[in-house]
Amino acid sequence: MQTFNIRDLRQRTGELVHDAESGNLSLVTKYGRPVFVALPMSRHLLESGVHHALAVKLYQEGVLSLGKAARVADLPVERFLDVLSAADVDVVDYPPQELEDELAQFESS
Repeated sequence: MQTFNIRDLRQRTGELVHDAESGNLSLVTKYGRPVFVALPMSRHLLESGVHHALAVKLYQEGVLSLGKAARVADLPVERFLDVLSAADVDVVDYPPQELEDELAQFESS
């Protein structure tokens, strides 16, 4: 396992990616303290559902759309909706004012 500091990431990103593609873990530190681990997406990790958890987290944080998150999870959108439901993640996230506006428009019609 190699260790990279934050400064290294700018200069050695290719090396970090190559290590991950080769199946090697890498530790990234900031001021000598661990920040994160670069973990290769191995068959074992995928079989244990890590890609589902990653897709749920990225969808929940608004980083990925529903369709893109489903692709990361390697699932059809319909099955990914079930995964989101099991994780108690809202699929529809209306801001309260937008919902009130739509209800008012519906009632005035």
